Amino acid sequence: MPEREERFHTETTVFDDAVCVRVVGAVDIATVAAFRAALWAAPARPELRVDLSEVRVLSAAGVRTLIAARLWVRAQGGQLVLTDPPPVVERVLRATGLRRVIPVVGSCSERVLAGV
Repeated sequence: MPEREERFHTETTVFDDAVCVRVVGAVDIATVAAFRAALWAAPARPELRVDLSEVRVLSAAGVRTLIAARLWVRAQGGQLVLTDPPPVVERVLRATGLRRVIPVVGSCSERVLAGV
């Protein structure tokens, strides 16, 4: 079991106006259910930020989950924001066109501290 925890996990931090879900590991077919569950379990705030800084792989299943999360958050009147994707994830965001529909910014903590 420890091997799976090293491969993928999430951490959720709640702020007044935002929730930040930090994702660590590979987001692929084996972990996408846990990824989706973490996003849907996040408390409601005007902004849901997904910190991708520690993501090693973002598969098509992960992309579909981000699209669904964007629709779900928007239906609740909020906004989904991706933060700090590493180069390998940035390439996926650009290739799939997600970068055009979901805002991508610097780190979660910088954005919270700036009050943006």
